[in-house]
Amino acid sequence: MHAEVDARASQLAALHGARLQCRRGCSACCVDGITVFAVEAERIRAQHAELLARGAPHSSGACAFLDAEGACRVYADRPYVCRTQGLPLRWLDEERAAELRDICPLNEAGEPLESLPASACWTLGETEARLAELQREFGAEGERVALRALFASD
Repeated sequence: MHAEVDARASQLAALHGARLQCRRGCSACCVDGITVFAVEAERIRAQHAELLARGAPHSSGACAFLDAEGACRVYADRPYVCRTQGLPLRWLDEERAAELRDICPLNEAGEPLESLPASACWTLGETEARLAELQREFGAEGERVALRALFASD
């Protein structure tokens, strides 16, 4: 699933290349308190056991997985939310019967989000539903895990 997310995110990044300021070390969106599906947390545990057991999380306020230069220490296994960060996002608010859009403030310059075709945005919903299904299969329905909580030393 992450490969599919990366492929679509790469297409959108190419489309919006002129406006995206996201680069290695840009961590403005990498804030503390991010939670992920338990199935994604398990992937990080499996692939980064040494870091989690002996490493220390980044200081509070920023994502626990950032290194001193602001780069992600689990980049290859980063969760879904991190893979789409910075892109123009859109979602449907069913309560208000409205379409909403957002983007990282560093990437706001450029064509107004409201005028972009839906296909030029990452649409929230389908991938989250797939993750929720994996979560049910994993036996942890609805469970979210704080990234910082994965470290033994925190």
